[in-house]
Order: sequence, then C-alpha cells, then structure tokens
Amino acid sequence: MRIARDGSWHYKGSPIGRKELVCLFASVLKREADGSFWLETPVERGRIEVEDAPFVAVEMWWRSCADPFLPTDAPAAEPRQCLTFRTNLDEMVTADADHPIRVAIDPRTREPRPYITVRPGLEARINRAVFYELVALAEPERIEGRDVLGVWSQGVFFPIDDAPNLA
Repeated sequence: MRIARDGSWHYKGSPIGRKELVCLFASVLKREADGSFWLETPVERGRIEVEDAPFVAVEMWWRSCADPFLPTDAPAAEPRQCLTFRTNLDEMVTADADHPIRVAIDPRTREPRPYITVRPGLEARINRAVFYELVALAEPERIEGRDVLGVWSQGVFFPIDDAPNLA
C-alpha cells in the first residue's frame, strides 16, 4: 500500500476509491520511531509507504475561543484565536500544543512545506490554498532574538517564517 503526495491511497498500484475504506485504514495507521508507517490491527501488521504525509489539510476555520484553563466563574478574559483544520478524510484538528503547526522551508528554493500534527507521529500537509489563508492571519513576533511571522492558536504561537527585513 502507498499514500501518494496528494493524499490518495493506493493498493497494488490502483487508487482506493471508497473513502470509507480509506478512513478505516487511516484509523489503524501508526508511525514508528524510525519514521516508518504501519497499518496495525490487533492481529495483523503491514508496512505502508507514505510519500510525504499521510493526510492533507484541505480546509481551515478561524474562530475565537475561551481559555480552557480559566475557572468557569472567572471574569471573561480576552478571547483567543483558534485554528481548526479539516483533513481530506474529514478528521478535524485544532492547532494547539499537542497538535502543532510546523513549516519546513526548503533551504535552496525557500519554498514552504506546512504541516499540522493530527495524531502522535501523523501529520497532514497543509495544502496551498489553506496555507495562503494561514499566512493571511500571520503576525510578527520576536522569538529568541529573531523576528518571525506566525499564527496563534489556543494560546500557542506557531512560526511560519522569518519576518521580512523592511530596512
């Protein structure tokens, strides 16, 4: 089995057309410490090739959300931004400390490859259109002496890239 870069699943060279079947396989997908991917059930285990990331984030919603750590009787705090993504398999994930956004930058071309963690060890590549929406929400921050652009979600800042030097 293979998951192509575009998020399509293939068996013996042919795409798997039934989304329900792909969702079933995805529910038993695991990643080992060595980076290999496996489909694992209680009675069987099989390796699967993943070209990039097993999922693709195809949609994003912005909303304001309350601080989950404030007591319910505390005065209302300023609302925080929450970014929720939908994958190509209709899994919903909100960016937070357990579901970070990361952007790998190609050192030669400077092309960004953005991802969000869906489950431990499993990421969704954020598609180009959604990444443009994400960049539109970016704001500058100073992190460890560096000026960066990034987004906030659930009170966590996720850097996207270095801030442009306008001098």
